[in-house]
Amino acid sequence: MCGRYASTRSPEDLVDLFHVDQWNPEQVLAPNYNVAPTDEVWAVLEAADRETGAVERQLRPLRWGLVPFWAKSPNVGAKMINARVETVHEKPAYRRAFAKRRCLLPADGFYEWQTVPATGTRKAYKQPYFISPEDGQMMALAGLYEIWRDPERDKDDPAAWWTTCTVITTEATDAAGRVHPRMPLALDPADQASWLDPAHENPDELRALLTSPAGGHLDARAVSTAVNNVRNNGPHLLDPAETGSSGS
Repeated sequence: MCGRYASTRSPEDLVDLFHVDQWNPEQVLAPNYNVAPTDEVWAVLEAADRETGAVERQLRPLRWGLVPFWAKSPNVGAKMINARVETVHEKPAYRRAFAKRRCLLPADGFYEWQTVPATGTRKAYKQPYFISPEDGQMMALAGLYEIWRDPERDKDDPAAWWTTCTVITTEATDAAGRVHPRMPLALDPADQASWLDPAHENPDELRALLTSPAGGHLDARAVSTAVNNVRNNGPHLLDPAETGSSGS
C-alpha cells in the first residue's frame, strides 16, 4: 500500500514540471514531508473550463482518500487511499473515476515500514524507509479523483462539494520490494498525457499505461521513526537513520 509520502515542490515548480495551463495562485499548500490520508495534496488533472469548455491541464489541491459519488458519508474516504492496479477498472468505488477522472499526484518519494522484532531488552518496532528514484526526479503517482456532494447542504454551497483522490498501487519491485510487497505506481513521462486525457476511456488501453517504469532505479533508506507520527513534519524526516535503533 501507500499510506504516507512526501511532496515538497512548490506549485510554481509543479506548474513548470507538468506543463500546467491553469492554477489559482491563491491555492497554496506548504511543503509536506509527511503526507497522510485526509491531507490536502497537489494533483495534476485535465478538465474542461467551465466558461469556454476547453480542456485544460490544471494543478489543484485534492483531499487524499477517495469518496465515491454514491457514498452516504465522506468518512469512507479514509479507507480508500489506495486502489489496486489489478482491479481498479472494475471495483464499484473506482471504475467510474478510472474511465473519466484520472490524475497525477506529484511526490518526492514514499514511506514504507518493516517490523523489527524484539531482541533482548529492546521492544519490537516499525522501521520506516523512504523510497525514491535514485536520480532524485519527481515521481508522478497514478491516481484517480472523484467529486462528491454532501446531500445535507445546498448544491450552491461551495462546502457541499468534495474533490478527493486515491493512489493506484502495484506489486513492489527492487528496493521497494525488499521493504513492502506493494508500492505506488509512478507513470512514465511519455504516458502521462494519455493517462490524463479525459477523452481516453478505453479500459484496456488505459491499463496498458500502468506499468512500473521505475523498476531497478529506486533507492530505499532507513529514516527516523519520527515519521511514524503524522504530527511530525519537516526535512529532517528524510535524514538517513541507522537501523537497529527505535529512537525518534
